[in-house]
Amino acid sequence: MSETPAILPGPAQGSGSATREIPFREAVRVWARIALLSFGGPAGQIAMMHRILVEEKRWLGENRFLHALNYCMLLPGPEAQQLAVYIGWLMHRTRGGLVAGTLFVLPGIIAIMALSWIYAIFGNASVVQSLFFGLKAAVLAIVLEAVIRVGRRALKNSVMVGIAAMAFIALFAFQLPFPLVVLTAAALGYVGARAGLAAFLGGNGHGKVGDHQVADVDTVLGENVPAHARPPLAWSLKIGGTFLLLWLVPVLGLLLWLGPGNVFADIAVFFSKMAVVTFGGAYAVLAYVAQQAVEGYGWLQPGEMLDGLGMAETTPGPLIMVTQFVGFIGAFRAPGPLHPLLAGTLGGLLTTWVTFTPCFLWIFLGAPFVETLRSNKALSAALAAITAAVVGVILNLALWFAMHVLFGEVRVMQGLGMTINVPVLATASIPALLLAFAAMLAVFRFKAGILPLLAACSLAGILYGLL
Repeated sequence: MSETPAILPGPAQGSGSATREIPFREAVRVWARIALLSFGGPAGQIAMMHRILVEEKRWLGENRFLHALNYCMLLPGPEAQQLAVYIGWLMHRTRGGLVAGTLFVLPGIIAIMALSWIYAIFGNASVVQSLFFGLKAAVLAIVLEAVIRVGRRALKNSVMVGIAAMAFIALFAFQLPFPLVVLTAAALGYVGARAGLAAFLGGNGHGKVGDHQVADVDTVLGENVPAHARPPLAWSLKIGGTFLLLWLVPVLGLLLWLGPGNVFADIAVFFSKMAVVTFGGAYAVLAYVAQQAVEGYGWLQPGEMLDGLGMAETTPGPLIMVTQFVGFIGAFRAPGPLHPLLAGTLGGLLTTWVTFTPCFLWIFLGAPFVETLRSNKALSAALAAITAAVVGVILNLALWFAMHVLFGEVRVMQGLGMTINVPVLATASIPALLLAFAAMLAVFRFKAGILPLLAACSLAGILYGLL
């Protein structure tokens, strides 16, 4: 597909309309820089992109950045990576989106694959077990901090608090399907906004992103909609069909060739479903993945899911890269005729393919239309309701992690239509409780950063193992 360089409107000067080009090579260097700095989860990644692209480069302005973020947060999958695809597409068309989105996940793919090999080979070594013992405490503190951070941003009135509470109860007590919970919240927000209810018209769901706000008119992209953002319907169907085939042909091929029940077919089908139904950001996605991968398919144990999340927290790229670790371990333990490490590598790469290919599909198919729908109050209200529900989702995830990190045994209690996991208090791990308390103190009292916290907890875990 041949594409010309992006000629974008520059900052307005009086009644004139200056234009200048963003060199594609410069954009590639900037996206590579963003990829290598993309630590700290989705909130940190989005803030970092805002700092570089809006505040430093002034390639696009505040309203345009938030409009793109609004759309990405309404999509299933990792919003930070999809935001990179959107902005890359906005500046340099399809090739810009492909480069931005691929570079954003490439460092994480390499790092998680290397750590998965180490985990598979040396996972039973005492020093490795001790290291991940420490990481689990840090991850628990990070997830709890995410509950509070997202809650402060999203729960702006009693209606949003009620949506969060209902989402938590639906998941924790009634084990309702995660997609149903999030889609119900979106429907409530959309209908509430259409009805003119004030509680649903209070913002876009994520608030201010960066430290400095930049007007669209003072940026390279300006306020205008580029010509390629008004494509004919035939182009949209063509690009959508291409990525749909790239995504689903391998899935259907594996399913027909290997049949249901084979680990590779199961990985392809499960993570393809995840790509469609998981809304609300990385932590919300992890709740669904943990439930299915641990309790549904039995690919790994609850503690191992936390190990994988610790890997994702300590490497660049989206937190959803933990799915690569899940696919690796699942295939490693059911390799069939393949060598376990080869099977694990193929399983991890397959997981990454079916997780991220749909992200390009959503952007290339929908962004041209969404670019013309700025300030849509009903869509913003749906986003705000989803974000409120995600507070309950992340709280459910935090409790799930806490029970499996701090207690050796968890029992299931049923009654009145509810199914609740309850820890056995006698199996509490005192070292885990102390380390988790120290991690939470570091996060909430001393405002420790993610990387220093992970490093300190890992070191504490290793020292505990040696003692």
